[in-house]
Amino acid sequence: MYIEKINSPKDLKNLSDSALVELAQEIRNLLIKKLSECGGHFGPNLGIVEATIALHKIFDSPADKIVFDVSHQTYPHKILTGRAFAWTDKNRYNDVTGFTNPDESEHDQFTIGHTSTSISLALGLAKARDLAGGKENVIALIGDGSLSGGEALEGLNVAGELDSNFIIIVNDNDMSIAENHGGLYSSLKKLRDSDGKDKDNIFKAFGLDYVFVKNGNDIKSLIDAFESVKNSKKAVVVHIVTQKGKGYKFAEENREPWHFAQPFDIQSGKPLKVSTSESYGALSAKFLLEKMKNDKNVAVITAGTPTVLGFTKDLREKAGKQFIDVGIAEETAVALAGGMATRGAKSIFGVYGTFLQRCYDQMQQDVCVNNSSAVFVVCAASVWGMNGITHTGWYDVQMLSHTPRLVYLAPTSCEEYFAMLDWAIEQKSFPVAIRQPANGVVHSNRKIKKDYSNLSYEIVQEGKDVAIIALGDFFQIGEESAKKLAENGINATLINPLSASHIDKETLSKIAENHKVVITLEDGIISGGWGQTISAFFAEKSSVKVLNRGFEKKFLDLFVPADVLFENRLTANQICEDAKLALA
Repeated sequence: MYIEKINSPKDLKNLSDSALVELAQEIRNLLIKKLSECGGHFGPNLGIVEATIALHKIFDSPADKIVFDVSHQTYPHKILTGRAFAWTDKNRYNDVTGFTNPDESEHDQFTIGHTSTSISLALGLAKARDLAGGKENVIALIGDGSLSGGEALEGLNVAGELDSNFIIIVNDNDMSIAENHGGLYSSLKKLRDSDGKDKDNIFKAFGLDYVFVKNGNDIKSLIDAFESVKNSKKAVVVHIVTQKGKGYKFAEENREPWHFAQPFDIQSGKPLKVSTSESYGALSAKFLLEKMKNDKNVAVITAGTPTVLGFTKDLREKAGKQFIDVGIAEETAVALAGGMATRGAKSIFGVYGTFLQRCYDQMQQDVCVNNSSAVFVVCAASVWGMNGITHTGWYDVQMLSHTPRLVYLAPTSCEEYFAMLDWAIEQKSFPVAIRQPANGVVHSNRKIKKDYSNLSYEIVQEGKDVAIIALGDFFQIGEESAKKLAENGINATLINPLSASHIDKETLSKIAENHKVVITLEDGIISGGWGQTISAFFAEKSSVKVLNRGFEKKFLDLFVPADVLFENRLTANQICEDAKLALA
């Protein structure tokens, strides 16, 4: 096997073309084997194998700098840069991350997990090189789906006047996570269909040189193309056409669900474990489709992640024009939702918390300043959401809850979530965001409000001495803590605050009358968060001690939720211990 002899890209230099083809198959086999056992980004990595080999054959990493966009396609790169053990040794499967990471290797330039950033980041490397008088090649590799992001287009624009070496490899597999959307893709199709000769060439329009590779999974063609642009004196785009999921039949034939795979049986392609539990995605899609059916003004928006609210391809087709995918362009999605609501549409943008972070200005200026009644469903903003350093989405409370006019609702159960969503869609008075629970679909038989224009806190259980105010999907931790305190002879008050953006001063004033300790629980960073606004209210009431419980302000990577909860004293036993100590 060739893979056993590859410890760095230097080991590729003397391999023949036929040996490189065999190496590609070995890498593909490793990818399929590990991903079938562990899951991970599947289609993007299978499609980029040959291009990665050719890159490292021609260029001299780490002296030459390669920046991968979003990092969904970096497994072959890691295998070729001294980290193959994470695919060949089952005991070391978890020793590397799923994204580029400079802490792992000098061949990784940045920690990257958000899309459309590679061109701008690589431009930074090129500009710094030019200032220092360097001569190395700088390469940005970006997928066609990522080109829809505004930062990618801004980067192309700046690159167009860069009078020095800069190489942009556009990996065109005619897919984003799902299908591509936007006028840009008709131009790419014309280029694919004409072998790069069509006059409608967006890259040349930006002032960039252009090279086309019809078969981006042919190593010899790629080597020739990369050799032709090495040490270029002007910014150039190498447009390669690849097959997403190449080498695995099921991924080639059904590309969307194979973008990211859970563990599966290699022979049948079927998942090893099928979840039978309810999901907010499927439930949300069912609810929203019914709303669409009864009201043609209802429209759901996505920014390249259509299944975030459960809209699989068949359901998107059923929704028709009432489902809008703007591509990977979250800022446009927010502004679009605001504009639609201003004209009377009932617009709902479903988005992962980690990607909503890109839209602070649009949320504040385009939506809230204009008091647009658009609705935003924020998903996976939780310790139970995605656990990569670039994908944690729990900074949303600091971003949204302090924005004037915005109502940021935090449901504690399935029933409350859909009541809030229904109210948010039908009301016309506020911009509304809803923090979708991430601790599974929890049902409740508590009486649920239907109108959230009045955000008085819900006192679920009345007690004295200790009050637990538990926000959103941490309400269940609040319930467990209250039970634990009861076992210790303390009858605690339990409160559902309903919202991360409203302080119910009347209820808090009553709490201050007969409670010595207030404990806030939030699924997010403590610093600058919701709990600290509660602390600020009680600051002048010296008789009340407030314990804020959430997460420490630091970046976490590949964490286990239970460990994070324990480390931040967010288990029922720890909360009970802290309450007793505070009372003493």
